[in-house]
Amino acid sequence: MMYKIVRFKVLSRLMSSLQGLGIIGVTLAFLAHPLWAAERSNSAGEVSSERKAQIIASLRSARPDLQYGDIMASPIPGIAMVQVENGPLLYVYNDGEFFFDGDLYQVGRGRFINLKEEALTAVRKDLLADIPLDEMIVFSPQGAVKGVLNVFTDVDCGYCRKLHKEVPELNAMGIEVRYLAFPRAGLGSAAYQKIASAWCADKPEEALTALKNGENIEQNVCADNPVAKQYKLGQQMGVNGTPAIVLADGSLIPGYRPAADLARVLGINSGGSTAAR
Repeated sequence: MMYKIVRFKVLSRLMSSLQGLGIIGVTLAFLAHPLWAAERSNSAGEVSSERKAQIIASLRSARPDLQYGDIMASPIPGIAMVQVENGPLLYVYNDGEFFFDGDLYQVGRGRFINLKEEALTAVRKDLLADIPLDEMIVFSPQGAVKGVLNVFTDVDCGYCRKLHKEVPELNAMGIEVRYLAFPRAGLGSAAYQKIASAWCADKPEEALTALKNGENIEQNVCADNPVAKQYKLGQQMGVNGTPAIVLADGSLIPGYRPAADLARVLGINSGGSTAAR
C-alpha cells in the first residue's frame, strides 16, 4: 500500500489539528541517513541519544508549541515513535525530516498486528500507574478485590449510564470500578461542569450516580478538581469516546461491555471466583 509522505515544509498548513490527521503511512525504501542506518544493527532496537536530539530539534523547528514525549524504537529500521502530549503517536523517519500518523500493522501468522496499539498499551500502563487513587471516584466491592476496571466516563453518555447500572453486579463479583472523568464535549462545556461538580461533591460516589440517573446536583466546580488532567490523560491514552475501559496491563476496551463479559476478560466467573486461565 502506497502512503503519503508529510514534509515539515508544509507542516504548518497540514498540522492545524494533530488529532485530525487520518490514517496514513509512508514508502521509505529510497531514503537513507547515517544515524538511523547505524541503528539497524542494534539488536536492542534503541534510538541513540544523538538521533533523539535531532528528531526533537526537527519537530520543534516546525511546531515549537507542542510537547513531545519519549522517543522509542519501532520494529521498522529507520522509524522511531514519538508521542505528542495530548496528541497522536507519530512515526518519525530518519532524523525527523518525515513522519506519518495512524495505525501501523505488522503481518503476523494468521493475523495483522496493530503495532500502534501495542505501543499505546505500554504508554497506558505507565500513565495509569501514576494516577493517585484518591483522584478517582471508586466503587469497591465489600469483600476482597479480585479485579479492577479503570473507566473513562461521561455523565451524559447513554452507554456510560448503562454500564454504571451494572456496577453493583461487578462489585458483587469482586471487581472494583475506578472512574476517571472524560467529558466528551470538552473542557468548559456543560458536561464538564456536571462531572467536575461530582468530583468536588462531599460524597462523589452518590453525586456521580445521581448524574448518571439523570438527576441534577448542586454545581460546585472546585479549583483543585482533577477533571481537566484526567481528560488530557485520556487523550494521551488514545481515548476518543466513552465508556473507555483501561485494564491494569494497559489494554483498552472501547465502548460498553456487559458485566459478565468484563468479568471474563479479567478471568473472573459470574460467581465471583477466579477462572482458570
